Amino acid sequence: MSKLLEGKKGLILGVANKRSIAWAIAKSVSDQGATLAFTYQGERVEENVRELAGTLPGSAVLPCDVMRESEVDAVFSKIGELWGGLDFLVHAVAYAKSADLDGNYLKTSKEGFDTALGVSAYSLTLLSQKAAPYLERNGGGSIVTLTYLGGDRVAPGYNVMGIAKAALQSSVRYLAYDLGPKNIRVNAISAGPINTLAARVVSGFTDLYKMAREKSPMKRNTETEEVGDTALFLCSSLSRGITGQIIFVDCGFSTLAF
Repeated sequence: MSKLLEGKKGLILGVANKRSIAWAIAKSVSDQGATLAFTYQGERVEENVRELAGTLPGSAVLPCDVMRESEVDAVFSKIGELWGGLDFLVHAVAYAKSADLDGNYLKTSKEGFDTALGVSAYSLTLLSQKAAPYLERNGGGSIVTLTYLGGDRVAPGYNVMGIAKAALQSSVRYLAYDLGPKNIRVNAISAGPINTLAARVVSGFTDLYKMAREKSPMKRNTETEEVGDTALFLCSSLSRGITGQIIFVDCGFSTLAF
């Protein structure tokens, strides 16, 4: 029996360590036959990414700072050399200065705002621009990003990242509209609070994590593997009629009125 992504090629940005949501996605799509390329930013995470990628057959590892267009161009140039085209892109990149994730949103600096919006939201637009020709070469494909309920509602402590996620979600819809005629789908997964390295930087994360477990209809927290399998669905032909959507994987927490 053939696998869902047999022969497909994908680029994943945002793996930091084995607890990363991006890594759970990588495992899900790899298990279904996909060959992957990963990016890293800086020596601090390079070793982790290379070690993890080495466990998946045929993986490539490339440097990329999404705030440097020349590095993004270099990634896709290498993709062209390796594979010619691309079938899916997973954008799991987000960043805000720790000072802007502590205290009130009101005190956010202009520099902090620009950094959070640039890395967490604009990078999806830039990557989509660069990926589109390679996805077209393979007859279209899928772009998947990660968001959070804090882009729709106030999540205390999430601060400027909530603003960035709101911009990201709007970008998903506009990109889906622009890329639809090219048979390229763009969707986001809104995961419940997950205990990752990035999440622990948010000052109110512990409270958000506890509330999600206690109040969600399923009375538990979201697991990274659940997000990974949803991304697998969105990267596969099973979701060929879905674009411009925010898919909630949060054990039902987002359905609550409070």
